[in-house]
Parts: sequence; C-alpha cells; structure tokens
Amino acid sequence: MKNKLSILSISFMLMISVCIVGCMNKQQTKEEIYDDYVEIPSYKEICESKEAYAKAFKIQYDEQDPYRGKAIIQKHGDKYLVQNKPEVPLNREELDAVYALPYAKDYHPIYKAMGGIPAIEEVKFGIVSSRGCFGSCSFCAITFHQGRAVQSRSHESILEEAKYITELPDFKGYIHDVGGPTANFRHEACKKQITKGACKHRQCLHPEPCKNLKVDHTDFVELLRKVRSLPKVKKVFVRSGIRYDYVMADKDNKFMRELIEHHVSGQLKVAPEHIAEEVLQYMQKPAGNTYDRFRQKFFDITEKVGKKQYIIPYLMSSHPGSTLNSAIELAEYLRDIKYQPEQVQDFYPTPGTLSTTMFYTGLDPLTMKPVYVPKSKHEKAMQRALLQYSAPRNYELVHQALVEAGREDLIGMAPRCLIKPREARGYLNRANSNKKGNKKTDNKNHKQRNNSKGGSSKGKNTNERNSKNTSKPKRKRR
Repeated sequence: MKNKLSILSISFMLMISVCIVGCMNKQQTKEEIYDDYVEIPSYKEICESKEAYAKAFKIQYDEQDPYRGKAIIQKHGDKYLVQNKPEVPLNREELDAVYALPYAKDYHPIYKAMGGIPAIEEVKFGIVSSRGCFGSCSFCAITFHQGRAVQSRSHESILEEAKYITELPDFKGYIHDVGGPTANFRHEACKKQITKGACKHRQCLHPEPCKNLKVDHTDFVELLRKVRSLPKVKKVFVRSGIRYDYVMADKDNKFMRELIEHHVSGQLKVAPEHIAEEVLQYMQKPAGNTYDRFRQKFFDITEKVGKKQYIIPYLMSSHPGSTLNSAIELAEYLRDIKYQPEQVQDFYPTPGTLSTTMFYTGLDPLTMKPVYVPKSKHEKAMQRALLQYSAPRNYELVHQALVEAGREDLIGMAPRCLIKPREARGYLNRANSNKKGNKKTDNKNHKQRNNSKGGSSKGKNTNERNSKNTSKPKRKRR
C-alpha cells in the first residue's frame, strides 16, 4: 500500500517541471533554497495522509500562475524538491515564431510500412490558433500545462499556415479545425489577468461568468472569414471544443450564426458533461439551464439558415460527486430530449487534476469537505449504463441501478419509464421471435405452392416482374 501511495505522490509532482536544488545536505535551510516560496506537506506526510495530500494539491493549484504564483518546495528526507514558478506565457510574436518553424505535418517515415497513422488526417489539415484556457474544468490539466492566460497567434501567422496547407498534395479543400484547448478563446479573460494574474480563489466562468470577463468573439469571426475566403478552401470547420457558456454570455449573436452557417460539419460537439447540479459543481461546469438555452438557440438558428445539423454532447459518468441518483437524473434528461449517446466517457483519474485529487482523497481540496466518489467497478458500470439505458446489453445494469436507487417507477410501460419490466421484455422478445418464425413459415409455404404448380422456386409472379424489369434497357444517365 505504501508503494501505491508513493507512486501517487510522485505523479502529483511530476506533472510540472521540477529540480533538486544544488548539492544539499542535512544542514541546509529552507531560506537557502529560495527567497519567495511556499511549502507543501512533505513527501512522507502525503504518503501517510490523504488530508495532507489534498492540502498539498490546493497550494499547488493556487500557485499555478506566472504573475502572482510562488515556487513550491516539498521536503523529501533531508532535501527539498523544488517546483519553479510558472514561466510567463509566450507573447504573440514568440508564438508566431514557434508555429513558423518548418513542421513536416506528417507522421515519421518509419510508420509508412505499417500503413501510416490514420489520425494524422485530422491534425494535418487543422490549425492551432491559441494556447491556454481560463475555463478551468476540474478534470482537465490544461491549467497546469498551458496556464489560464490565453495566448493567440496573429491572423497573418494563421493565414500563412492555411496557405501552406492548401498547397499540400493531398489537400481536398477542407480545413478540419481552427482552434485550441477552447476554440472560441482568443484573448485573456480580463485586463488584470496579464498584469496581476488570474484570481486566486475565483474562476472566470464558474459558477457564473465573472462581471469583469471580456466576452467578445469579434476577432475569431474575422479570422474565420479570412481563412474561408482563401483560394482552394471549400470549407473551414471548428471542431475543437467551444465553451457554450461563453457563447451564451455574448450578447451579439454574430459568432453563433456564422459558426452554424459556415463552420459546423453537420455535428457540433460541445461538453456539458452532466446535468445534475451537484456533479457540475465539482466539475466546475455551468449549471442551471445554460446548456438547454444554448441547445435551443443552436436549433433555432440552424433552422433559420436552412440547414439540418445536430449537437453531439460529451457526457461523463462516475465523476466525483456523482451518485446513482445523479446518473438517473442525467438518464431522464436524455430521455426527455430524445437523445441516446453512442459514446460515453467514464471518469478516470489523470495526474495533476482537481478531480483526481477528489477521486483519491474523497475530499474536495478547495473546501476540504468530503465528496462522494463512485469507485467500485460495479457502480461505475451502472452509472455508465444509465447514460445508454436503451441499449439491450445494458438492461441488467440499468435494472439493478434503478432498484438500488429506489426508482422502480422508471421500470414499466409508461413513456417516462427508462426500461420495460422483465416479464414484459420477455413477452415482447417471444412475440418478436414468433413473428419472425411465422414469416419464415409463410415464405416456405409460398415456395411450396409455387413448386406444386410447376414453377420455379421464385414463382410465376416473380418471373413476370423480372421480365417486365428487363424488357427495356435502363437509360444511361447523362
């Protein structure tokens, strides 16, 4: 067990750049290591105490800012592990210079003998327009990888790359994506973010958009117009995730309309993740009816522009805070909007995220209060099955979940029920089998009657139909 805890604590620190300071010894003091630092519980403490682990994560989470963040130190035996403070993000000119490098936009030649890498198609004809994200979803590590301050490339840099893509021999006119961690983030959240840093104890969009949040899609709209007007470009798609709560906070509908009219490839992917408020609170995702309003607006505009397009929502089961009742609430919502997802993501812990710390410790590091975590294989399977309750393979799991949660009212023949009773299901299966069996018998009897008249097994009527169909040659389409 101790080895398992050690691995967790190491992964906790490895997701950031670390270094062992100098040649240390037992006499070395903390003051000799760094002038401006904050200390987290020692390696030994976080191996022995989940509460200490959660506290350590909270400190680390708060200090991940290049403007106000401090170095973090952690005692390991008689030495200290030091995490340097985050670097200031690249400015626009520096980011442009990075993307101006001569990338091959292809897989390494050694993969050619293996048939190549099919996934290259999606990224080969896509353009990264920005880095960073101020969305701060609990299950996402982008805050640590790229920071909360958004940096974006210039229009000129992006257009140069787009022109280069159009000259590739296998380009067919479609740019698959212009986006980033969040496609519709092209600038910092507010002016303060690039001078004093992001707020330490507040989020830009959760639980609702900050009053200081700069909501403006103008630059992104202009960029997309320029890219789609290039010669050889037939269509420009936006397939990176968009923050629909940020879209709904924009009083101007121009971006939403242009997105739907020009940049959706039939299906727009967004990530509500869940619908139960207690789960969304731990996810740091928008609660209330934000997604419903976005969904309605999408279909209204889609109808106005004369298109037939759909929304594909990303959904997650078994996130910390999600009980069986939470999963049932989501299943009922899917029933009401008449949507059954083909794919569902079951939460799994990834190093360096707030959700992973909740999963491991059973505590919310931001409040240090207990949080329910579905961990057993069976419960996770039930929660996942509820999101695809209509699939026959999931019947037993869904039935068990509803009984366990005391929601037998959702088992029955009424329209609001998620599944049918076992006895009714068995009866319907037998009825369907009988119908198939009767159909086979009728076909067999029909063939026997035709044979008794001296006709072929296909029968006289069939031959007549065939003769009529073949009497005149089909006209070739010009």
